[in-house]
Amino acid sequence: MPTTAPATPDRPVPPVVPGWTHRFSGKVRDVYAPEGTHPDGDVLLLVASDRVSAYDHVLPTPVPGKGAVLTALSLWWFEQLQDLVDTHLTGAPVPAEVRGRAVVVRALDMVPVECVARGYLSGSGTAEYLQGGSVCGVPLPPGLTEGSRLPEPVFTPATKAAVGEHDENVDFERVVAEVGRETAEELRRLTLAVYRRAAAVTERAGILLADTKLELGRVPGGDGRLVLGDEVLTPDSSRFWPADAWQPGRTQPSLDKQVVRDWLTSPASGWDRASDSPPPPLPAEVVERTAAGYREVYRRLTGADLPG
Repeated sequence: MPTTAPATPDRPVPPVVPGWTHRFSGKVRDVYAPEGTHPDGDVLLLVASDRVSAYDHVLPTPVPGKGAVLTALSLWWFEQLQDLVDTHLTGAPVPAEVRGRAVVVRALDMVPVECVARGYLSGSGTAEYLQGGSVCGVPLPPGLTEGSRLPEPVFTPATKAAVGEHDENVDFERVVAEVGRETAEELRRLTLAVYRRAAAVTERAGILLADTKLELGRVPGGDGRLVLGDEVLTPDSSRFWPADAWQPGRTQPSLDKQVVRDWLTSPASGWDRASDSPPPPLPAEVVERTAAGYREVYRRLTGADLPG
């Protein structure tokens, strides 16, 4: 496994967790392995931080409470999806030092594909559609615009990039070349099944699920079935739009980190995305709007406020 980079203001030293050794840090999560053997076998401790990433950068400003929302919402969704796909959760207790923002999971061999499902046109999907009338090789009908609902959900995978590098949208045959046809077809089937289930759930809560990204893997030495890992259907990995404000042809109001993306690309930030310079700190108002959106998604979906 890769080792973590030196601590910086935007990437502070990960917390010390007795009984666990820090292995590496991703954009948002810190990953630990147990010291010695664990009763559940080959497991990892995933700790969700309050870091925010956008445009392949980890931003210098955290969003307080974000890690707790990601963890609680993922746990809730894993329950809603358990009849569709197995998950990496073990149910093992979490150390007190990181309780509420961490889970103990089975270690997986991850499939090197970002599994994305789209029910609406937005973001990089819109840009690709406007160039050639398709997204990831999937032809779409003419006349669509930003925010348009697609005739049916589509599987639009991407390559998995390292921190600081860019994910790349790819067509289905590229996935076949990467992982084989049988695995590629199962990735597509599971991704679309999860999206359809989740979109029905969110719509009942007054939220449109524009798109979402899943990560799947296999248990080493297991039966070969694909297992859902990482986080699932959070405001970090999905676009959530208030249904009562949906209006195709414009950028939609959001309950996710699009608030951060929009500010970074606005004149107010003074940041040139094409430059080599890192993004600036987020203003307090953007931090609060982002945190409020994350909490609102949790409240609408679960019917409760986040504990604590």
